[in-house]
Amino acid sequence: MKPHEGLYINGAWTPGASTETIEVVNPADEQVIGHVAAAGREDVDAAVRAARAALPDWAATPPAERAAKLTALRDALAARHEEIAETVTAELGAPLGFAKAVHAGLPIAVAGTYAELAATYAFEEKLGNSTVLHEPVGVVGAITPWNYPLHQIVAKVAPALAAGCTVVLKPAEDTPLVAQLFADAVHEAGVPAGVFNLVTGLGPVAGQALAEHPGVDLVSFTGSTAVGKQIGATAGSAIKRVALELGGKSANVILPSADLGKAVNVGVANVMSNSGQTCSAWTRMLVHTDQYDEAVQLAAAAAAKYVAGDPHDEASRLGPVVNAKQHARVRGYITRGIEEGARIVAGGPEAPHPTGYYVNPTIFADVRPEMTIAQEEIFGPVISMIRYEDEADALRIANGTVYGLAGAVWAGDKDEAVAFARKMDTGQVDINGGKFNPLAPFGGYKQSGVGRELGPHGLTEYLQTKSLQF
Repeated sequence: MKPHEGLYINGAWTPGASTETIEVVNPADEQVIGHVAAAGREDVDAAVRAARAALPDWAATPPAERAAKLTALRDALAARHEEIAETVTAELGAPLGFAKAVHAGLPIAVAGTYAELAATYAFEEKLGNSTVLHEPVGVVGAITPWNYPLHQIVAKVAPALAAGCTVVLKPAEDTPLVAQLFADAVHEAGVPAGVFNLVTGLGPVAGQALAEHPGVDLVSFTGSTAVGKQIGATAGSAIKRVALELGGKSANVILPSADLGKAVNVGVANVMSNSGQTCSAWTRMLVHTDQYDEAVQLAAAAAAKYVAGDPHDEASRLGPVVNAKQHARVRGYITRGIEEGARIVAGGPEAPHPTGYYVNPTIFADVRPEMTIAQEEIFGPVISMIRYEDEADALRIANGTVYGLAGAVWAGDKDEAVAFARKMDTGQVDINGGKFNPLAPFGGYKQSGVGRELGPHGLTEYLQTKSLQF
């Protein structure tokens, strides 16, 4: 795609207040593939004012009409399926097949779920002698990450529009091109001017301006826990609502009765997907001491199948990480793991290619629960394998981080797995490889965030409640 040079504000592509731009770099070959406008505070203010002006009419639009616009948006995204996938591959480095199935396919499906929810949700209900109204929060400032760039946009914007809110979106600076495609789809869908606005820019400038703006009623942020804390503090000082989807260090608990081969192979695949750049990835694999050595061998063999290379090559199962900073960060964690005494059984810190931000798929054995690589989010294709003595020990290790976003449990008996999962301090647990459900609430415990995304629970984040007594 040819990038737009301006910002999408009040229903039109508009030049930014300054001539500053942001380079977009292909992480596979380190070549610049485009430039986008770098919004400043003046641009963010213009976008918020447009959203504020559009709010009364959009909030008063009947839910069925909002649903029709979301259906049109879903269809506009579906018509761009191939272009979306190619764009994500170019700016994120995701293998093209994965980009088509997940980066393009999932947000189209999620947009469809919110079109249906907008039409069927009970925005009014009777409770005794009261009528309870579920009304839009107002103007939403949405700040999205680069790892699943379109999915995270849709997971915020679609429920906000379904609720009757208006939106200002600040996408990640590494992946702004797919956000521009989304804006084009919104425009084509006939969403009224000002209801959705896009400001590309840097987080410390445009993101901070959006979080601080007095005209924003709710800030929805997905990203690191460190930045989430800053946004939470900023919003709290203004008594402004926040929805925060933050970091993770999820445990993949393999109980002794499980199918060990399946559990290990699916666990490795889970982490290697998207080059490990998934906040909910099961990056800690917990195995009973009696099965640990076999599991290590299985994991090393599975990781060897993930060839890091050109994301357009069908033989490549692992693309690059997103940028030079992330490349250095992930390899630094691998080096730290070696220094702290963990044993590499696959991969390592060496770059597999001289050009491109590629990282070897890496498996660590002999990892102790207190090691840095078992406590901190690496955000790369790295798995820490940890042994446990019994279920109590496994539960202690699984719950022994500041995070609680996702996880998995494997057992020969489903009830056994469910019993363990109920005791995990985490927001979502997959049982024996349970499939992703785009209607299930997604979000974390502890420092993994506040609030939920997806399905009806995601819609309620953008609603506030009023009761009328008769």
